[in-house]
Amino acid sequence: MTTTIATRELLQARNIVKYFPVREGLLQRVKDYVRAVDNVSFVVREGETLGLVGESGCGKTTIGRTILRLIEPTSGAVLFDGQDVFKLAGQELKAMRRNMQIIFQDPYASLDPRMPIGESVMEGLNIHRIGTPKERYEVMLDTLKKVGLEDYHARRYPHEFSGGQRQRIGIARALALRPKFIICDEPVSALDVSIQSQVLNILKDLQAEFGLTYLFIAHNLSVVEHISNRVAVMYLGKMVELADRDELFRNPRHPYTTALMSAIPIPDPTLKRERMILKGDVPSPLNPPTGCRFHPRCPIAEKICSEQEPEFREIAPEHRVACWKA
Repeated sequence: MTTTIATRELLQARNIVKYFPVREGLLQRVKDYVRAVDNVSFVVREGETLGLVGESGCGKTTIGRTILRLIEPTSGAVLFDGQDVFKLAGQELKAMRRNMQIIFQDPYASLDPRMPIGESVMEGLNIHRIGTPKERYEVMLDTLKKVGLEDYHARRYPHEFSGGQRQRIGIARALALRPKFIICDEPVSALDVSIQSQVLNILKDLQAEFGLTYLFIAHNLSVVEHISNRVAVMYLGKMVELADRDELFRNPRHPYTTALMSAIPIPDPTLKRERMILKGDVPSPLNPPTGCRFHPRCPIAEKICSEQEPEFREIAPEHRVACWKA
């Protein structure tokens, strides 16, 4: 069942745009732009998990990193607790980042192989000078326990751990500063299915204990259904649908969402789901289609779909969709 979520908007993303320049020649002049994220807006409410799904290359990770200013935005605004993250600098930005953390997709690449994992978890505490060295060490040990690791693990190096254990370390590192908001960037996509459920349960337990708010980025809809309160669907840099989890899975209104749903396996060999196989390949973000970006692959596309971009509008309470036929 979907839990009741407070209505206070902790984070507001307004018209986020991120273009990456394509350069060529000796002078490296800008030839074109990769339109990775193009005018995306949404809110994340305090205490909820907003799932963000879509095919690889649709801009999910770019949105997460842009929100945290790990990459600089082209335009737009992100309000976190009423402050515009894109306008902060220096100590103000540093202070804001204490409340906004990220769990990276590749737990091994995000850990320093020459640093014991205890030091990795304490790194944020040291940077922000939280407490005394003894207090930081105690927080680190306590945080490791909360993700299912032991005290002696603090002295070991990343290569001594399994993939699931490394992801627990990544969660501990994000949790150590006791942030309000965590971006989970495909945190279970590289793990075995049995380990995925353990990591997801850890995330849910920590959310209940600390009142955390998650933006959960994934391409696996079964995982998103398990952990999310609301779900946003992206396609080629645009948001195409946003709804409450139960509503979205019961009544998807965008044909792309319907196609994604049809690919979810049913855990019963006697039942078969009617598949919607999309034609063609995902267009290049260097030269996206006119009108609705999904229209070259859409089974119900009409003339207007190729000519005019549909508005991302509310078609029912808490249910928004960008489709001319929804």
